Amino acid sequence: MSRRNFLKSVGLSTGGLLLSPAMRAVQARNPLQIPERHEGITTNSRVTYSLRAQKGSTEFIPGLQTPTIGINRSYLGPTLILKRGDDVELDVHNALSEKTTLHWHGLHVPAKADGGPAQIIEPGDRWSPRFTVDQSAGTFWYHSHLLHKTGEQVYHGLTGMIILQDELSDRLPLPNDYGVDDIPLIVQDRRFKSDGSFDYIRAHSDVMTGLFGDRILVNGTVDAVFRPTTTRVRFRLLNAANARTFTFAFDDNRTFSQVATDGGLMEKPLERKSLILAPSERAEIVVEFNASEPCTLISLPLPAGSQFATRGMMARMHSGNDERFDLLRIEPAASLQSSPDLPTVLAKIPRLNPSDAAVTRKLTLSMAMGMGMMGRRGSGGGNFFINGQTMDMEVVNYRIKKDTVEIWEITNDSMMMHPFHIHHSQFQILDRNGKPPEADEHGLKDTVKIGPGETVRFIMRFENYADPDTAYMYHCHILEHEDNGMMGQFTVE
Repeated sequence: MSRRNFLKSVGLSTGGLLLSPAMRAVQARNPLQIPERHEGITTNSRVTYSLRAQKGSTEFIPGLQTPTIGINRSYLGPTLILKRGDDVELDVHNALSEKTTLHWHGLHVPAKADGGPAQIIEPGDRWSPRFTVDQSAGTFWYHSHLLHKTGEQVYHGLTGMIILQDELSDRLPLPNDYGVDDIPLIVQDRRFKSDGSFDYIRAHSDVMTGLFGDRILVNGTVDAVFRPTTTRVRFRLLNAANARTFTFAFDDNRTFSQVATDGGLMEKPLERKSLILAPSERAEIVVEFNASEPCTLISLPLPAGSQFATRGMMARMHSGNDERFDLLRIEPAASLQSSPDLPTVLAKIPRLNPSDAAVTRKLTLSMAMGMGMMGRRGSGGGNFFINGQTMDMEVVNYRIKKDTVEIWEITNDSMMMHPFHIHHSQFQILDRNGKPPEADEHGLKDTVKIGPGETVRFIMRFENYADPDTAYMYHCHILEHEDNGMMGQFTVE
């Protein structure tokens, strides 16, 4: 049988890779790739991380090569290990044939070092931001933030994880042996063409809903399997999808402990059976395993009646987040090394006082349902709005005074959920539709899910860095929405 006929026989069509459940059940599992650690090189008290954005080719599907881009490798990038108090330099070389940027998502850095759309790296050029790491330990990430092309570049691989360490996190008896019991999980959905290449934007609906794929990649691995050797494993979950929301759970309905949100450790472990993460949200969970008892990390459909479910004609445009996926097969070893018990207290999070807020800013997220973006494919459009405006690099929407506290009130006036992200620092959620946030949203956050018709208020301190000439971004983290207008910018002065 020819390769072409074989691919047809297992369901690989020009529209995407559609393996039947029976075929997926019998196909070989692939060992989970663990991105290499990058701890930088220390010279004269400065830690330098050398990063190279480059083209590559990656075999996700046996026998087919996918054109990709990555950092220091063909797809994705190394895990950057940062330490609080370090003076760091991130030396980025753009070896691509197009412009790019790298944004340090969730890190508290000066505006000129943020890596937003204004910090463009031309082909062949270098960009070397410097800053002192000054925030609590946590799981963060880095990715392209090129104006109108963030979605396309991230889809093709320009992203990686950041692990920030500090003395408190090092003292806690949490799993922390990277690649052994401390495991990064960069979860993405992708769609492939019959030649193996990524099938990015194909239709108007891919922009309106954001792009949904039918195959799961975990750390760039298709059909991944992980084999624990310890009784407890810490998984650092990163939803790095362009648009899909994942509801993480286990196929045997086991309980796990959430220990961290976007911005770092929670005050105490939270026992749960499922966890919803929208694009760009992170969580750290600790899972207990028994020897030789396998299970599967899965993504469930959004719960019935979820406030985050797509409504109306948007729901008819795409099934959205109502699909089930196997994400990672877990096959514990026959003998496991015993892990310490989890601590009952993790961190102390000082709460910001709403009475200290200098101002409350009200933002409304909205969408137009016309066909105006057909054919633009990420070149910038006008169907996504914040306060009735689309992104304009020449407009600074807000000028904020340094060291002030503000409340931001975000209302979603559309029929689908938007994960709202703000640069500069972490925030604390005050309420959702007038009610206190659930326990999993009590920690530090930089992205918050805002369902159709919802209003969420959060409070944030804009401290340490001031630059009247360089802006930070705020935007929807469905990347096709960001690329086509749902973004604004502010300065801290």
